[in-house]
Amino acid sequence: MAFEIVKAPTAFALDPSSKATARIKDERHLAWIRTLPSVISGVFGCEACHIRYGDPMYRKKRTGKGQKPDDCWTVPMTPDEHREQHSMNEKAFWDAQGIDPLRIAHALYAISGSTEAAIKIIVNARMR
Repeated sequence: MAFEIVKAPTAFALDPSSKATARIKDERHLAWIRTLPSVISGVFGCEACHIRYGDPMYRKKRTGKGQKPDDCWTVPMTPDEHREQHSMNEKAFWDAQGIDPLRIAHALYAISGSTEAAIKIIVNARMR
């Protein structure tokens, strides 16, 4: 006697969201990120840069072309640094910097709006 076990399509996925899942937008957080110094150089005049690669440790799914991750996955970078990030393999870019951008983005979102705490996070990230 044969039988079939029916599983949901997300049964073994770490993140059950799909392309149809709306991303979480937070314009207030993005505006605040733009006021901070660059996580790479410490220079002001930054853009809010989304981290696209995924990492199961942070329950962050990878986003493909034409998709943006949730706004909580952003770090401040100068326009030139941001362009360089997108000109190559993103994970390799961050590895070369010696910075874990997902850890920083997560920490910044947890204290969103607190500039003094954010500057400490950014300075510590650059010292590693």
